[in-house]
Amino acid sequence: MVDARSFADVRNVILSAHKNVQAEDKVGFYNDWAVNYEQDVALLDYRAPLLAAECIALFFKGNQEQAVILDVACGTGLVSSHLRRLGFHQFVGVDGSEKMLDLAKKTGFYQELHQCMLGRDPLPVQNDSYDIVVIVGALSVGHVPVAVIRELWQATKPGGYICMTTRGNGDNLKYKTELEHMMRMMEEEQRWNCITVSEVEEWEKAVAEQESGYIPGVVYLYQRT
Repeated sequence: MVDARSFADVRNVILSAHKNVQAEDKVGFYNDWAVNYEQDVALLDYRAPLLAAECIALFFKGNQEQAVILDVACGTGLVSSHLRRLGFHQFVGVDGSEKMLDLAKKTGFYQELHQCMLGRDPLPVQNDSYDIVVIVGALSVGHVPVAVIRELWQATKPGGYICMTTRGNGDNLKYKTELEHMMRMMEEEQRWNCITVSEVEEWEKAVAEQESGYIPGVVYLYQRT
């Protein structure tokens, strides 16, 4: 039984995450957070998993039941949960946290689950294999380097889709700028085409002292050429 949590509890958890800068520390943080994660992000009104799933469902033109989705930084399975409700059924999950993967396994959504330290270890999947690759939450300062999006591209089938999200609040603006620069570079290299960029004002509740209300975020969808 998970204890009832308050927004103050969640705020303290999120702020403590910013202190974990080493990859091993970050994984330890998520292992510790796993048991309360879904309850906490609900209190945070964290909308990114739903928004990414809705974006994919809106623009994907193939057979949803047959589409194979690579859910990168899958956590406990929130993105795949929303995608299942929208008609998708085949998922492969990747995450750095063993405890998060244990909870993802219990959902029964995933045909495969792999542990991988993004940015340090190569993605443990075959290139050119997935109809859709999605990463929600991990593309932000202190998590994974922007260069990871090249690995996402490699895992995607030609003609497949890559959906990515990031935060738009103050402490993530430098990272967001670097991420979008990399995205444009890959478009200039004719690796993919931008399908849509959806900026959202109410992404999740703010936790930093200098912010109030909600922070913004962005959903990006690209199609591999």
